[in-house]
Amino acid sequence: MQDNRSEHVAKEGVWKGLHPAMGIASKGMVAAFVVFTALNVELANSIYSSIRGWIESALNWYYISAMVVMMFACFYLMFSRFGNIRLGDDDSKPEFSNFSWFAMLFSAGVGIGLLFFSIAEPMFYFDNSQPWGYPNNPFADHAQINEMNVDRARMAMRVTYFHWGFHGWAVYVMIGLCLAYFGFRKKLPLTLRSALYPIIGERIYGPIGHAVDLLAVFGTVFGVATSLGLGVSQMATGLNHLFEVDPGVTTQVILIVIISVIATLSAVSGVGNGIRIISEWNIWLSIALVAFFLFGGPTKWLMGFFVTTVGDYLWNFIPMGFTTFNADGDAAWQGGWTIFYWGWWISWAPFVGMFIARISRGRTIREFMLGVMFVPTTISFIWLCIFGGTAMYAELSASGGVGTAGIAQLIRDWNLPSALYGTIDLVTDFAWLNWAMAALATFLLATWFITSSDSGTLVITTMLSMGDDNPPRRFRIIWGLGEGFVAAVLLLAGGLKALQTASIAAALPVSVIMLMMTYGIIKSLNQDPSAVPAPSAAKAPDGTSLGLDLHT
Repeated sequence: MQDNRSEHVAKEGVWKGLHPAMGIASKGMVAAFVVFTALNVELANSIYSSIRGWIESALNWYYISAMVVMMFACFYLMFSRFGNIRLGDDDSKPEFSNFSWFAMLFSAGVGIGLLFFSIAEPMFYFDNSQPWGYPNNPFADHAQINEMNVDRARMAMRVTYFHWGFHGWAVYVMIGLCLAYFGFRKKLPLTLRSALYPIIGERIYGPIGHAVDLLAVFGTVFGVATSLGLGVSQMATGLNHLFEVDPGVTTQVILIVIISVIATLSAVSGVGNGIRIISEWNIWLSIALVAFFLFGGPTKWLMGFFVTTVGDYLWNFIPMGFTTFNADGDAAWQGGWTIFYWGWWISWAPFVGMFIARISRGRTIREFMLGVMFVPTTISFIWLCIFGGTAMYAELSASGGVGTAGIAQLIRDWNLPSALYGTIDLVTDFAWLNWAMAALATFLLATWFITSSDSGTLVITTMLSMGDDNPPRRFRIIWGLGEGFVAAVLLLAGGLKALQTASIAAALPVSVIMLMMTYGIIKSLNQDPSAVPAPSAAKAPDGTSLGLDLHT
């Protein structure tokens, strides 16, 4: 395999360091979608919602099957004979320490989402009021656990873990592995197109490859922009809770500007500086917030609840992954939650997978897959259990009866941004401590998003530069600020949710590419001479050294 990157990037002029056609097409694509959505919000929302609704109802079986295939492919490769192959040259070493690596994995993958949903989601499944006309938790209902009690709380955590667990992370693992293997081992450009080399060969440098990378740029730009626009609503709620600041659009736009500038500066500084440092600080500050919930709340109950719920998930996640509901209410729930989540994981996979690959050079396939699959998942489960468990315990032990603590009512009113702060206020009797932790949570919302945004900027510019892991800084500035501009424009126009819907719909073609990539890497690994014993002096056709250290 030959890296033809240098033949496709401009050597001089305004596009120096980037693929000119990709640079023009990506900006035109983003501008067209923003203008169409902003000027025709109702029409855009109707079109995007219709496409998404059709996918969720007619193709739920496909999404479920695709996620199962990805997960089993992950476990197969993880424990196969390919596990000792290094993502890079045989003598390459990891660029980052394990702590820095884990911090960046978690920051790019799930950070801000956990803060937003860690209370809202399990509380929704725990509730039994059916405010949206379909069951809050059909798994619990089918088990005839209809009352809001400890058993229903356990079922709520099972479903929450299901949506944040092995199935979702398998998508990131597979995309990241494909990109790292073909980029660092096979010396192809570090872009999504390279993973299709075993299938289409040199045509990855033509229109097919351009289309694949543009689809990845689309998912990254609008995934980051819509998450920023929706995430600032919770930050504004936090500022209102702390300082009585008006949480309206003006405050949210100001927050978008501040976060975008900081994220752009971080992206310009590079992975080893801004992104790594902020990610590491995020972990330490998050530990402080988790400790507040754990030790300020029902510590013993939460620890027992964690052991019970994780065991329950491990026992049930495979059959849950194959479940397809047909009854109207249950099917509506599955489309609105499970299929939505599967689409969201898939739509973010090119961005997160690319970033994971970028920071994983030098690790073995087994080390990569075990680290990416199990470490962030375990941290997510701990986080979800402590935050969601604290909220459900408050409702179970409410003085006015189960469900009267006020958090469940916030979820019924779909006031999701306030659920986090409402729970913090119930943790201790020390108002000053609760206030300080609410301030920390608001700060973390911003810093978690900064790490997602700067990672997204680096990924976009890496793809447009045909895999340069140190793309030109001026383009990092343009795209970093551009993501914030897109979020601000769509927030002012009221089109953020419409574009989020479009991003989920775009997961359909991405899922097809994802399955092709999975087939491609398995095919390539089976043909890789370094996967079988060979004399130490042997060389693979692509020049890969086959040292005996790979097989000991």
